[in-house]
Amino acid sequence: MVARGVPTAARLGAQGAQGAPLPERMRSPCVPDPLAMVIFGATGDLTRRKLMPALYRLFQQGLLPDAFAVVGFALDPLSDAEFREQMRTAVEEFVGAPDERDWERFASTLGYVSSDFGDADGYTRLTELLAGVERKTAGHRLFYLAIPPTAIEQVVQQLDQAALVRDPAAGSWSRIIVEKPFGRDLDSARELNAALGSAFDESQIFRIDHYLGKETVQNLLVFRFANVIWEPVWNRNYIDHVQITVAETVGVGQRAGYYERAGALRDMVQSHLLQLLTIIGMEPPTSYDPESIRSEKVKVLRAIRRLPPESIRRKTVRGQYAAGVVRGAAVPAYREEPGVAADSRTETYAALQLSIENWRWAGVPFFLRTGKFLADRATEIAIQFRPAPNPILDTVEADCPDPNLLVLRIQPEEGISLFFEAKVPGLAGPLRPVSMDFSYQTSFTGTSPEAYERLLLDAMLGDATLFARCDEVEAAWALMTPILTAWEESGPEPYPAGSWGPDTADRLLARDGRSWRVP
Repeated sequence: MVARGVPTAARLGAQGAQGAPLPERMRSPCVPDPLAMVIFGATGDLTRRKLMPALYRLFQQGLLPDAFAVVGFALDPLSDAEFREQMRTAVEEFVGAPDERDWERFASTLGYVSSDFGDADGYTRLTELLAGVERKTAGHRLFYLAIPPTAIEQVVQQLDQAALVRDPAAGSWSRIIVEKPFGRDLDSARELNAALGSAFDESQIFRIDHYLGKETVQNLLVFRFANVIWEPVWNRNYIDHVQITVAETVGVGQRAGYYERAGALRDMVQSHLLQLLTIIGMEPPTSYDPESIRSEKVKVLRAIRRLPPESIRRKTVRGQYAAGVVRGAAVPAYREEPGVAADSRTETYAALQLSIENWRWAGVPFFLRTGKFLADRATEIAIQFRPAPNPILDTVEADCPDPNLLVLRIQPEEGISLFFEAKVPGLAGPLRPVSMDFSYQTSFTGTSPEAYERLLLDAMLGDATLFARCDEVEAAWALMTPILTAWEESGPEPYPAGSWGPDTADRLLARDGRSWRVP
């Protein structure tokens, strides 16, 4: 067994210090520079479930450089061998039993430093370990903060004091990936941006939202800007309203410690749903480089009208699941879940109506909703077009056609459906909606990469397209913070688990003659 804390280059073999090649596979032209990746919080659930499986899959596909090293940094007192065994267990659980030869090569890239996040000695040991492997990795460093938000500033300060952050103008680079939630409100997001900015340039900071790594979310950009047929109708003249739904059939589970501090608005709306809204609402960028795309998304957020206090009660809905039945199984109320306060006011459901005040979208409401323990699992965007202005045929039994509907399904059955009207055969047949359907599963062979595979690879390559910029994060919080403040004055409305949410969510649309689409 290797002694803990021994910073020698021999600890990281294969791709790391010794530079042995990856498996004999065809290499992609998009293989990153040699690098060392440091994962803070390496023994946590995110590393076990997402990061290490994603890294191993990238390794299997030949998408990692020959000179590559992973250093885990966490408090648990582990040796390199023990850390590697933990990571093998994670790969076996979430990827499958690895090939022994492949695993030996991959495992030899893994090292470990046991330290508290605030202990300067731990960063000294990290520095010495990196110095040993960077003869092969050229000094390129990627730091991943898989840690609670409260520890981010501390880690950044220690990295800065230990001189572990490379200047962007130097020959080698340093980058940092920060997990959500990025702050709790506008003020905390600004403070966190300032803390990161004290050690890193904005070009070095990658704020990750795993939703943007989903294949279908990326295809929203392709759908919008690679198909000219949509642009003439993608505006207020033809679109009546937009619905964005992220529905879950699970409850809080074992995440009560986090969820009690977050709630649905912070956990889902501020990040995932607003990201989807910006892609639907953005203007075509002048070019498809990362900064142009991200700038257009920021413009959308800044164009959304902030809800004044008197409108928040009318245009937002806050719910919390009560006991009910989900997919045939009885489930407890949120307040009965382990770790949840008996008088908790945390919302597990949020719905709101937003308006983008620009030339393209003026007058088109955007309805967003998300919730736990709902009737079905679905993430989709529904574009409801305006109805046809006049009856079309006097010979049909029902000559008032339903409006056209475009549905972009992100999960679980990824695809796109366009609903339009057709006449049922017969002398006096009625009109009926029919659909043209595209399914990723049937149209493409192979499986889509996991979101973290894409995002990790992009960060290694320095492509920030799918990561949030500081002004984007602050613009999103500027919209959500007034709502959070107003919600402090009242509790959430209960809704039965297994339903589609509180009754007030239906009234949010019904007052203007609209209704939620059932996925």
